[in-house]
Amino acid sequence: MSGTPTGPSTRSYEKSHPWISFGLDLKKADYRLWIDLGAVQSKIEHVANVLLPPEIAANLRTVYLAKGVHGTTAIEGNSLTEDQVHERISRKTRLPESKEYLGKDIDNIVNACNAIWNQIRSGKSSEVTVERIKAFNRMVLKGLPLSEGIKPGEIRTYSVGVANYKAPPAEDAAYLLNQLCDLLNNRFQCPHEELATGFAVLRAIMAHLYIAWIHPFGDGNGRTARLLEFQILLSGSVPTIAAHLPSNFYNQTRDKYYLKLSATSRSAEGVFEFLHYAIQGLRDQLQEQIEYIRKFQWEVVWRDYVYQSFRGQSGTALHRRRLIALELPRFCEVEIGQLRRMTPEIAELYAGRTSKTITRDLNALTNMNLILRRGKKVRPNAAILTQFLPDQVGNPDRMGNPESTSRESLPEAGISD
Repeated sequence: MSGTPTGPSTRSYEKSHPWISFGLDLKKADYRLWIDLGAVQSKIEHVANVLLPPEIAANLRTVYLAKGVHGTTAIEGNSLTEDQVHERISRKTRLPESKEYLGKDIDNIVNACNAIWNQIRSGKSSEVTVERIKAFNRMVLKGLPLSEGIKPGEIRTYSVGVANYKAPPAEDAAYLLNQLCDLLNNRFQCPHEELATGFAVLRAIMAHLYIAWIHPFGDGNGRTARLLEFQILLSGSVPTIAAHLPSNFYNQTRDKYYLKLSATSRSAEGVFEFLHYAIQGLRDQLQEQIEYIRKFQWEVVWRDYVYQSFRGQSGTALHRRRLIALELPRFCEVEIGQLRRMTPEIAELYAGRTSKTITRDLNALTNMNLILRRGKKVRPNAAILTQFLPDQVGNPDRMGNPESTSRESLPEAGISD
């Protein structure tokens, strides 16, 4: 993608901010950027095609919404923790009156994300417009305490800056926003359909970058940029849980984020530095997300395997043993002496029974290959599930070998803590 905007050739920003050229020669991109972008597209497609039970899928949506919302607000100074953001989202927890504005900041981003998702899901146009960007800024700043003269959703009429960065002249802000919309809607187009998801990632990052450069509003520019990025990712068929990852990454690496952002205006290669930083970060975040999802997948398969192992059997002893096998993965490893107190239901089942009962139950579960005993501790034999993985030459644990019980053959993400 390359090109320059049409219009007056004497705009002030052209001298003060020559890097805002609305052009990007992708032929100059380092090969590593393309490798990482290909990995990002592959991992996004992986996440998009994961099937999970409704309860787990809903939990994932809340977890990653909280991560994304926390990221985009924390990087701007919101002091709430990720756990507090999660509580605010899932339980509508109110804060002390003196801190409620922090909660309002969270609510604004959540509402904006939901509005973007509902618009795209309903099939309405996801075209980037100046009015849409203004609306994002209004959503971001709604009901928050603001400095005098700042009007949510209105393009600034005065000079602004962040740290050592001075934004383009106010008289150019509206023009630059229009040029950005033209770039994203008409001139930054994917050359091949099979690259659509990866190209959406590129467009989203560039949109974020241009809003940061233009700084069109008196406040809330960073949050507005990340909402625009979120919209472009969703409209590019990126799953919601993955579309929240960039904001989380920027916050986790905020010092580097600001360094890379600053470099984009100091060097001809600065844009590629920022692209590589953002794409590499998304790649790593997606890998972490896939591993997190895999935990739940293994848990679902484990529960199904336990129920299959006890199919057609009944009785009090069998009920106890099945419950131990189902609950043990939550604790990873348990002292045998503590086993009867693992959960209230297990404690009730062992009430009044001697240690011999526990010994018999553990022996039975060991014989069924459902648990492993190491000294005075027991743990689930989750490695037994490797027999259900596709056959793979060079790894006997993946070649239908039911005798394999090595815990080391199972990724640590296999069973949730």
